[in-house]
Amino acid sequence: MQKFLIQYKKIITFFTTTHFQLFVFFILFILKLNAQPCPINIDFESGNFNGWTCYSGSVAQVAGKNVITLNSSGGPLFSQHQLFDAAISTGETDYYGGFPVICPNGSGYSVKLGNNSGGHEAEGISYEFTIPANRNTFSLIYHYAVVFQDPRHLDFQQPRLELEITNLTDNELIECSSFTFFPLGSPLPGFFQSPNSADSTTVWCKDWSAVTINLNGKAGKTIQLFFKTADCVFTRHFGYAYIDVNTECSSEFTGATYCPDDTAVNVIAPYGYSNYNWFNNTFSQHLGSQQQIRFSPPPAVGTTIAVELTPYNGYGCTDTLYARLIDTLTLKAFAGVDAISCNQELVKLGENPKPGVVYSWTPATGLTNAFIANPRAGPANNTTYELTVRNAGGGCLSRDTVIITAPYIDSSLLVNGNTAYCITSNDSTVFYVQPADSIQWFRNNLAIRSANQTRFKASLSGTYHAVLYNFLGCSLSTRPQQVLIEIPKPGITYPVQYSVINNPLQLAARDFGISTIWKPSAHLDDPSNTNPVFKVTNEIDQLYTIEIKTVAGCLTTDTQFVKSIKEVKIYVPNAFTPNNNGLNDLLRPLLLGVKEIKFFRIYNRWGQLVYDMQSADRGWDGTFKGMLQPSGTFVWLVQGLGLDNKIYTQKGITTLIR
Repeated sequence: MQKFLIQYKKIITFFTTTHFQLFVFFILFILKLNAQPCPINIDFESGNFNGWTCYSGSVAQVAGKNVITLNSSGGPLFSQHQLFDAAISTGETDYYGGFPVICPNGSGYSVKLGNNSGGHEAEGISYEFTIPANRNTFSLIYHYAVVFQDPRHLDFQQPRLELEITNLTDNELIECSSFTFFPLGSPLPGFFQSPNSADSTTVWCKDWSAVTINLNGKAGKTIQLFFKTADCVFTRHFGYAYIDVNTECSSEFTGATYCPDDTAVNVIAPYGYSNYNWFNNTFSQHLGSQQQIRFSPPPAVGTTIAVELTPYNGYGCTDTLYARLIDTLTLKAFAGVDAISCNQELVKLGENPKPGVVYSWTPATGLTNAFIANPRAGPANNTTYELTVRNAGGGCLSRDTVIITAPYIDSSLLVNGNTAYCITSNDSTVFYVQPADSIQWFRNNLAIRSANQTRFKASLSGTYHAVLYNFLGCSLSTRPQQVLIEIPKPGITYPVQYSVINNPLQLAARDFGISTIWKPSAHLDDPSNTNPVFKVTNEIDQLYTIEIKTVAGCLTTDTQFVKSIKEVKIYVPNAFTPNNNGLNDLLRPLLLGVKEIKFFRIYNRWGQLVYDMQSADRGWDGTFKGMLQPSGTFVWLVQGLGLDNKIYTQKGITTLIR
């Protein structure tokens, strides 16, 4: 700005009143030269991370030092690089710190770096830019807010935030703008204890604060901003931060340029400093000590003021910024481009906010906020919105309009018939949707060929939905609906069950339906149970039919024959012929009233064990170690557990015949 004042004086000396138009041209040229915007999207105001590099990694302790290892993540990771939009997150605050997630510097977007999940995670974002060769006056302001768990580990083990501003051209760390935070077991300067603990661990927070990066005299240098957060070096405790960068990269600030018809000027210094002291250009007069200073009426054009900025508790260096008050500001309202809001889906209006500008939208119906630069609109009907902008001092009034077309698609799904039925019944499932410009039906998320009508009949089991389209480009999906079309299982006959009188026997039906009925119900404790208990006091034979009904209504009928006996019996044939003719080829016990066989052993005439069945094996095939045994007599021994829970052991002789 000092360079600007010298240039200005030279112009006044050189030009006469006859050169007024050329004088104005030079003034505007110099103003443009000294008020260039920041590098593209350094302030996240594009609503994305374009220009930024995102990192993820881990933190560890190495030889008593904290080491953060980061690698490019190829883009933002939702759990570690979260972008907040002021139009959506208005009023949203951090759970622990209570401060807004959007920086109160008038920003449209702010970034949350890290999370509260622990796991010795680390993350970072960086931005590199080169200061123009003709910009020896260049300053930048970034803002941060911090949340730490304090597990009271050693210093190098604690969660942390690292802020690094580096002159890459000269490999020089800019000390006044770079520092590291980590909890120390007591409040750090500017920190406060959260009312909400995490895992019974104290949480320390720091509200949004600002740091000035004074880059004067560094024209042509490449600068890197690098912000890093990390959990503790173990697995439990977290640390995260919020980051934002100011939109302006010059020594002037909001209100320095005002409208010719303003009735007052509000000059606002950058947000987030501990102390503000305003002075005239010679520092002979102290003008105020707040972030904002007001002049009503505006002072003479060309008045220069200065503000001394003191950061919180030594985090950063004291800096002085200058502003020359000029009444050359003009505003042009921009309501945005005409758009379509499908079924009241929110669309963005306007543009990124400009500090010191007052915004107002009419009508307010369907808007998320009628008093910001870029609200979201989701009107129920076609609506023309008018944006009115003016400077904070009341001047530079401008208006613009935008048309939001609001088509509506009725995505209701009607169902005629049952959604679960047996294929043998006369039921069906027919879907209906409201007419649309185009319709596509889907089964299990796959488009069904030639299924493009308002009516669709399901012929297979699956999950169905339709997508409805209109010619304006809107599309909407119906709710999904599951359809179950079953084929009945064929009935089977279960193996004969033997029951010992006066002893309970648990029967078992197949378990694939929603209901089971045993018929008749005689001798059963619960005929509607899949596994009822059978018990009699005398010898009887009972045949049951089991009706199994599925959720879709299919009916399957099985049969079970139960034979009751007085006592447990084990029969072993006295002869068998293992000649592979399919008749009497195997020797095995016939179990009556035995629920579990312990063993069935066969010995040859020399007492050698030739077969040992431990469970429900096929039986003995007349071989031993792969060799056919000759005809002769063999001794068998069998043991089983009866239905009465008694052990039964029997011994006998059988003849192998070849």
